[in-house]
Amino acid sequence: MESILKNRPALAAEIEKVAEVAGYLWQKGWAERNGGNITINITDAVDEAIQMMPAISEAFPIGATLPNLKGCYFYCKGTNMRMRDLARRPMENGSIIRILEDCASYVIIADNPVKPTSELPSHLSVHNYLIGNGSPYKASLHTHPIELVAMSHNSKFLKKDVATKLLWSMIPETKAFCPRGLGIVPYTLPGSVKLADATIAELSEYDVVMWEKHGVFAVDCDIMQAFDQVDVLNKSALIYIAAKNMGFEPEGMSDEQMYEMSVAFNLPK
Repeated sequence: MESILKNRPALAAEIEKVAEVAGYLWQKGWAERNGGNITINITDAVDEAIQMMPAISEAFPIGATLPNLKGCYFYCKGTNMRMRDLARRPMENGSIIRILEDCASYVIIADNPVKPTSELPSHLSVHNYLIGNGSPYKASLHTHPIELVAMSHNSKFLKKDVATKLLWSMIPETKAFCPRGLGIVPYTLPGSVKLADATIAELSEYDVVMWEKHGVFAVDCDIMQAFDQVDVLNKSALIYIAAKNMGFEPEGMSDEQMYEMSVAFNLPK
């Protein structure tokens, strides 16, 4: 079967980014076994021919009614699929879905009938929220960055903006490239509606949300930018842990230095 990506450079470019990011996640050890998920809104890259494509699966319930997603298209990592395999063969380890008119179900249209991740309801609920708020964000990423997850096992980092201020202070680039910081969701059952609702609540203030003792969820305009935000935050966590391993508490940038940088780079104060 000919791939849906053939002769569609815009769509192919987005899927290539997904494959590249999946490779980075595996190389960093953030995607053990089938851990982590990627969902991107590709509606803007869909042409009339794709809109006319028949389903290659039955209709599946989403588990929620999401009115802002009517007629939208998404690329989704497949359930039980590994990031290391998705990096090499994204259309064999993921699929493209169409949200149906009822806004409560979807069908797979390409390339293979690989059912999306079991966390699809959470991801789609976030995309429904983003569209409803006029956000330009098209990508959502869930992954397990080792050092950030380790920090979430210490309750002092779970208080509002404590981790954000610490991570920003480790190196100037962190605030520059993740200016909204890190939201926190207390431990909640993975894949649950409760987790999705708590994540959406945090996304009103943050682009990256830490799920306590589990991983992070990030959103941005494309999957590479979502990955970059997690990457810079985890780099700061690595610097903090490296200093602790050297036997001292890192000073971090002072409030005055942080304010000076925020003014210079027109960042939130």
